Amino acid sequence: MIEVKEKQFTVELEAAVQSVQTEQKDKLFSYTEKIKPVNLYKFLEKASSLELNRTFWSSATEDFQLAGAGHSFELSTEASGHRYDKVENDWNALLNDAIIYNPYQVSGTGVVALGGFSFDPLKPQTTLWKNFPSSHFSIPSYVLTHAEGTYYLTINRYIRSDEAYPAILRELQNNRKALIEDRDKSEETNHLRVKRKQEIAPDLWKETIKKATDVMSRTTIDKIVLAREVRLYFDQPAKIPAILKRLAATQPNTYVFAYEMGTDCFVGATPERLVKVKDDEVLSTCLAGTAPRGTTMKEDEQIARNLFEDPKNRQEHDYVVQMIRSTMDAYCTNVEVPSEPVVHQYQTLQHLYTPVRAKLKANHRIISIISGLHPTPALGGTPRQDALAFIRDNELLDRGWYGAPIGWMDSNNHGEFAVALRSALIQKDEASLFAGCGIVEDSIPESEYEETNIKLMPMLSVLGVD
Repeated sequence: MIEVKEKQFTVELEAAVQSVQTEQKDKLFSYTEKIKPVNLYKFLEKASSLELNRTFWSSATEDFQLAGAGHSFELSTEASGHRYDKVENDWNALLNDAIIYNPYQVSGTGVVALGGFSFDPLKPQTTLWKNFPSSHFSIPSYVLTHAEGTYYLTINRYIRSDEAYPAILRELQNNRKALIEDRDKSEETNHLRVKRKQEIAPDLWKETIKKATDVMSRTTIDKIVLAREVRLYFDQPAKIPAILKRLAATQPNTYVFAYEMGTDCFVGATPERLVKVKDDEVLSTCLAGTAPRGTTMKEDEQIARNLFEDPKNRQEHDYVVQMIRSTMDAYCTNVEVPSEPVVHQYQTLQHLYTPVRAKLKANHRIISIISGLHPTPALGGTPRQDALAFIRDNELLDRGWYGAPIGWMDSNNHGEFAVALRSALIQKDEASLFAGCGIVEDSIPESEYEETNIKLMPMLSVLGVD
């Protein structure tokens, strides 16, 4: 910090400590400053060396990234039907008492919570996801924000009434310097080699598809989404910053994320926004219906045309659009939905795409909308509860946070969540990858299996599989 900023920080911190001690009430202190450009991946490397858990978010549509180091405060719930209400109530209570210095009011500054939810809180948790609760949000101790070409650092410290100002000041100054002041511009490399690739019970997964189609032929269930797992074993521990950098480089127009809990880190590059809120402006998007890219422009255009005209994909897409519209009607006004989708193209895949825009009603936050949207028919099926019951009883894996909301929210009432697709749970020198597809009554198991292979490709290639 230059001298003026250093003085401002010490004044604000000392006043916060005095407030906590006077009131004998623990509070979150949050201080945001503009800083010189900092390499986000180096920031994450430094966080690891300080033994601070890391979080990361990169927007699909804007020049916007967040990198978090440490947990100054955590909002967490175990399996519960009221997890959304608890997160929202705990978040509001934290902000009501927080001491916030933020003259910028830029998205992703001030108090920022990054985190997410498990796909199904009623599904028994396996040891694979033991480090990830039903919901978990971290207010990182240090948040590096890159927004529209400008860099900000937010320092968050939960101050307790028995703590002394000098010790807190030394801690924050030392960590700040270690995280963002760096003369070594080189970055870690991580040339992973996959020793073994294990598909988890692919034949049983295809049998589950047959069971789902049989159930749909005899019931009112229209669609069931089934996911499967692939396990990779590497020749060395994976380095998260290097993986994130490769994802950002090879998967443009996706949300790149990472959420580290202990020695496990959930990472991905998902194309699917769940919801974005900025003040009272709400944007959700339907991304359902998938096809590969072509090898030539003519082939690419033909595949896109076939996708747009395919009855199965259009029906699957419409299920999601109608559900999003219904949720928006409950929490918003001025809901706008285009009459038909367009084909949205990504690096290796193309999807049917429909944006839904609205105005947020008073007294609602982003968590309220998430509670209504998750899971969309693109991730669960329809009718929702019947499809979820089938998945819970028959799917061969614990999805954990795969297919669930992941994202961020801040004290400016801004936030954005995506659906955690194209993702992997990294566990040192191993990783589990996940992919799923929507099953309808006439689905063919082998075709659905090939669709999951296409969806697995982006993450497989980043992790060293041709």
